[in-house]
Amino acid sequence: MKAVRPKVRWLADEAVSTIVTEARRVLAEIGIFVENKTAAELLLDTGCRLSTERRVAFSDAMIDSALDTAPSCVRLYDRDGDEAMTLEEDNIHFNPGSAALHVYDAEKNIIRDGVTADLVSFATLTDLLPHYAAQSTGIIPADVPEELGDRYRLFIALQCCKKPVVTGTFCVDAFAVMKEMMIVIRGSVQALAEKPLAIFDCCPSPPLKWSDLTCQSLLDCADSGLPAELVSMPLTGATAPVTLAGALVQHTAESLSGVVIHQLRNPGAPIIYGGSPAFFDMRKGTTPMGALETMMIDGAYVQIGKHLGLPTHAYMGLSDSKAVDYQAGFESSAGIVLAALSGVNNISGPGMMEFESCQSLEKLVLDHEVCAYAKRLVQGITLRDDPLAIDVLNEGLRAGHFMSLPHTLKWFKKEGYYPDAVINREVKEKWEQAGRKGSRTAARERVAKYLKDGIPNLLDQARRTELRKIIEADAREHGVETLPQLPF
Repeated sequence: MKAVRPKVRWLADEAVSTIVTEARRVLAEIGIFVENKTAAELLLDTGCRLSTERRVAFSDAMIDSALDTAPSCVRLYDRDGDEAMTLEEDNIHFNPGSAALHVYDAEKNIIRDGVTADLVSFATLTDLLPHYAAQSTGIIPADVPEELGDRYRLFIALQCCKKPVVTGTFCVDAFAVMKEMMIVIRGSVQALAEKPLAIFDCCPSPPLKWSDLTCQSLLDCADSGLPAELVSMPLTGATAPVTLAGALVQHTAESLSGVVIHQLRNPGAPIIYGGSPAFFDMRKGTTPMGALETMMIDGAYVQIGKHLGLPTHAYMGLSDSKAVDYQAGFESSAGIVLAALSGVNNISGPGMMEFESCQSLEKLVLDHEVCAYAKRLVQGITLRDDPLAIDVLNEGLRAGHFMSLPHTLKWFKKEGYYPDAVINREVKEKWEQAGRKGSRTAARERVAKYLKDGIPNLLDQARRTELRKIIEADAREHGVETLPQLPF
């Protein structure tokens, strides 16, 4: 008998309808400031009108049309062209978050700027951890000029990990260079559109604005057929209403406006309903991603996204801790489990800490185990046999144990997840003999073990050479003659 999938619901159906209805009113009565000239003209040419303060107002008909053409399923493929992610219904996939400014240095127990070597280690480690379906351009390297950072991160990711990439642009001119690099991997523009290799985050600016940069990324994604991921970021009481429901109205309005712009540009192009909101901490002036209220907003907007028939994304599995410690563990675990129970299709954030601005390789390893736990959780409890236990109980009573029964040998691996040794299940004596290691020490050793043999899925030399030509030509256009030396 098929198992019941455990789920969590954040809003009553009536509440979802109320939020969506009010978001539509926001779009009609207040509108969205669209800084990008091409997008603004596209909207006005197809029936939108200017509201007050040159904001673009959206009609219900335009919103309905966009939702009708937006696909309910988005597929991602790895470097070899094999399907890696199917974003639909309640399928869950995990990836590390993107664009951290810092790296947690476990050896020195400090937070420092990231550099190219960290990018290489990060991509290599992500490739080796099977419960991450995708990688991300997760660290902004301080040893590369800022204007090259977005395309340089992808340059490293494509070479060191074969998984699809969650990424984004920091400059208007970056998308063309990044697309050119992915065409080297796929072989043609058409092949890249047929088997997308990357998701591009497209972030409206709260409240109710699309900047020139992020709107251009939305248009570029639509033109190329690469999935656009809407990342609305309301901060309660700072850049959005302080109530969770009010923030959800803003998130819904911003996201719906992105769907309309994207689908007007190319009806049927893949788009993902995501976000990275935060429950703003009025005491500290910070944006805690590990706050329960942040996760509640995430889960609720995912429920709204599913109601609208779109694939979903959320930043969950993060911590605001500045060390790999108990706080990092409980905040990240809560987010990962709640994301899984909410059926978030693309879950970003494992490995991240310090308000979404720091990556830790050790935390990436530990969070990987929580991702595996969460995947087991949503499998639910399956009724394996008929009868369920009577025959096995009789057999066990006759044998005096259950350990070596055929029934036990048949099912024990399928019934449970057996974690990596970074999760300690040894008896105390063996733990003491092994050096009394805590989880951070165990994770640090595991990272060293994974990385000691180099890059197992390094891109072939011919395509590495092509990528190098692209990034070096782009660097020269920006006045940069020398890029960091790579360890391969």
